[in-house]
Amino acid sequence: MMLVEETTVPQSALPVAQFKDHMRLGSGFSDDGLQNGVLESYLRAAMAAIEARTGKILIARDFSWTLTDWRDARRQPLPVAPVSAISEVTLIAMNGDETVVTDGWYLEPDMQRPSLKASGASLPTVPTNGRVQIGLLAGFGPEWSDLPADLAQAVLMLAAHYYEYRHDVARGTPAMPFGVSALIEQYRTVRLFMGGPL
Repeated sequence: MMLVEETTVPQSALPVAQFKDHMRLGSGFSDDGLQNGVLESYLRAAMAAIEARTGKILIARDFSWTLTDWRDARRQPLPVAPVSAISEVTLIAMNGDETVVTDGWYLEPDMQRPSLKASGASLPTVPTNGRVQIGLLAGFGPEWSDLPADLAQAVLMLAAHYYEYRHDVARGTPAMPFGVSALIEQYRTVRLFMGGPL
């Protein structure tokens, strides 16, 4: 399985001004924008870390997910949430021939574990030694204001932590501060094993 981010978070969606306020950085100076690039990089790093921990995509963007077979022929859980649309399902044969499948499936939205579900008896058959590629749009929305308040606060807190400890190489510095962990805990996907849902 391989998940590829096809589009990135646009610069306009990053809350640089809010981050500056959160950090209580000075304003009104001629070099106000001097650190914008650095602040953007810490915001992106914090978003990526929180998305990896929770499986939730914060700012909406396009992804493609490739797998070699369905986990269940009737329902395939998707690797991220929330998913607002599936753009296409493409079957790819071993020789590279592609077939776009427009029916036989639908998106079952869910905040924790959205799924691609069969509208009939089963999902389209994946070619032998081939794969299936699913295009999807995931995220809470295109703007920073679309995020739940607790996740937005967690991003600012974690970005500030990265900024404050940017030169600290000591091993005692926690990678994920307790306050951030507490804010994102409810968004983490519960993973069950022994045949249960992933």
